[in-house]
Order: sequence, then structure tokens, then C-alpha cells
Amino acid sequence: MHNYLRVALAAAMTMACAFTARADQTEYDPTKISDSLKAIFQFGSVQTKQALNANTVTLISGTIGGTYVQFGADLASVLDDGNKLRVLPIVGRGSVQSVADILFLQGVDLGIVRSDTLDFLERKGFAKDIKKQFTYVTKLYNEEMHVLAAKSVRNLKELDGKTISVDLPNGGTFVTALTVFERLGMKPNVVYIEQRIAMEKLKKGEIDAVIVCGGRPYKSVSTFKDDRFHLVHVDYDKALQGDYLPATLSSADYPNLIANGERVDTIAVPAVLAAYNWAPNTDRYRKLATFVDAFFAKFPAFQNPPFHPKWKEVSLAAPLAGWNRLPVAQQWLDQHGVEPVARQRFETFLKQSPAAAAKVQSDADKEALFRQFQAWEAERNARAQATTGKQR
Repeated sequence: MHNYLRVALAAAMTMACAFTARADQTEYDPTKISDSLKAIFQFGSVQTKQALNANTVTLISGTIGGTYVQFGADLASVLDDGNKLRVLPIVGRGSVQSVADILFLQGVDLGIVRSDTLDFLERKGFAKDIKKQFTYVTKLYNEEMHVLAAKSVRNLKELDGKTISVDLPNGGTFVTALTVFERLGMKPNVVYIEQRIAMEKLKKGEIDAVIVCGGRPYKSVSTFKDDRFHLVHVDYDKALQGDYLPATLSSADYPNLIANGERVDTIAVPAVLAAYNWAPNTDRYRKLATFVDAFFAKFPAFQNPPFHPKWKEVSLAAPLAGWNRLPVAQQWLDQHGVEPVARQRFETFLKQSPAAAAKVQSDADKEALFRQFQAWEAERNARAQATTGKQR
């Protein structure tokens, strides 16, 4: 009996490989079932189940319509490789929930979280030494803070004491919003309302502002239409420079909310592809190693259409202050000579710019300046890519 099961599994694998080999040679018919799935249905066994689960990596993403979900779909689209690797994205409920899911939910191997979430949980006393339980595969992209308010409001600080919606608890927007309020000494009346409902309440005058943190162009913001409202400036105050990056939103991003040719200053927070800190000799670590090898090797594919434009901001080797990188990810980068080129260019910039170097009086000043340099370079590269895409 066992021999028959092994033969059946081998047949399924062989048929899957044969299908993959000729996939680019024949026209795909969406009404047909693939040969690999036919083999599984016909010859599937306990061993088949074990083999499929052994090579499936589960990724907790974010809420419907958000950037996290799109990134999860992109990863599955590029990395799924027959029986060698399958990436299974799951719709999540936001950054705080994803942290809990990575820690405690069975079968969750990876998740996308915001870099300020773990610090927030520790600062509020909800967790202790939580960063030791996490590693990161790579820093992804920067998520901009969008503040929607009446056109009479020009700056976030003008909303002090006003009623502001910061999305639902357990997400990531409320974490960033509350942290920013705290750092700026603001005391608004915070309400937790789902974004679409909050925007309707804003139109009715029931609240004064809505904050949305997500990668631009963020769908719920880009589809918001009401001439009475616009996007509000968020100054890059010194109190915010330890955790956040400077960013800008343009009329090209949000023509309904920013006048033609104008820009709105704001801040951004990095999104992180994170994992539990599994021991190297575990099967869960092996699965992460399989994912890393495929993801890093195929990474250039993500930076071209039709994938999300935010992939253009991703630099695999970019360091993330206060986080430990997954060892197998760092080993891959070292073996392939991938270095954080932005840091190298920044050091060259300082050497060639005495005026900028003169402003650096401490390590904290240097790190703050580097963050501004990173944000400027990411925006420049993204806009250059967008211009190239239009020319094509």
C-alpha cells in the first residue's frame, strides 16, 4: 500500500512538472483544470497532503483594498512554482492584528506590519521584549499618512482638540496616528471608525478629519470626491524624526484632493515583511528559507508592471533600525553581494556636500538626515519609473 502511495505522489509531481514545462508553449485555457491538480484529485494521498503543506508559505496581509493585500497577491503571482513553493496570502485586519497572528496563529509564516507597531505595543505595556520574538525578511515600502479635512484646515496641528477618525482598533493607522499626536503634544478627540464610514461622516460634518495610513495612491483616498475637502500638510517635526520619514503627496497621486501641480508634505512609516524568530533547525525556518531564496532571486520582476508601483521603493538590503534580520535572508544578501546602496550613496553625498555635513552634530542628526535622503531618493526613483512607463 505504501509503495502505491509513493508511486501516486510521484505521478502527481511528474505531471505537475510536465505541465509547468509546457505552460509557456501552449495557450492557457481557463476552463480547464491543470494537469497538476488532476493528478492530485486522482492520486492524492496522505503523502500528497504532507508534501503540499511542506512547501506552502502562508502570508497574513491586510484589509481589502489596502496595499498589503496587493503585495500579497503579487508575491503569490510571481513565486508560486508548482509543488516547489506556494505562497498563500490571507486577508488580515491590520498591523496590530498581524503581529498577534504571526505570534500565535497556527500556520502563519509571514506577515506585513508597520515598523512602529512593535514599539507602540511595548511603550503602552501590552508586550515586553516583543522585538526579540520577530525577525524581518526585508523592509518593504513607505506608507504615507493622509489627513483628510476641510480646506480651511492647512496643517495637522490645527486639528488639535478636534474630532479625528483613526480607523478601527487592531489596525496600523491608529498606532501611527496616536504616536504622532503624542509626539506633537496634540490632544484631539479620537474616534475609531472604519474608513469608508468615516469619510461619509466627514462629508456630513459629524467629524473634523479622517486619517489614513497606506501606500500612495491609496484606493479609498483616491476615490474620495468632495470639493469641500483636501489633504492636509503634516510637518516633519524633530519629534517625529526618530520613527518616521518625510514624504510628499502630489496632484498626480490625488487629483481630486490636491490642486494641479501642487504638493502636500506629510510623513511616512515603513512597512516590514516580518516573521516569527524560529530556530534554524525547525521546519518553519526551512519554509522561510525556501521563500527567501525564491523571493530574492525573482525580486527584479516585482519592479515592473503590472505589479504595485510601491515595489519600486523596495531595497532588499535596506537596514531597519531596532530589528534583527532573518539570518537566512542576511546570508542570501551576503552571498550574492547585495548591499544597502542607499547608505553608500548617502556617505558619498556627505563627503561631497560640506554644507550638509556641517549640520551633522551627532549620530542622531546623521540618522535623521539619512532618513530624509532615503525618502527623497525613493520618491525620485518612483517618479522616474513612472515617467519612463508613460514614455513607453
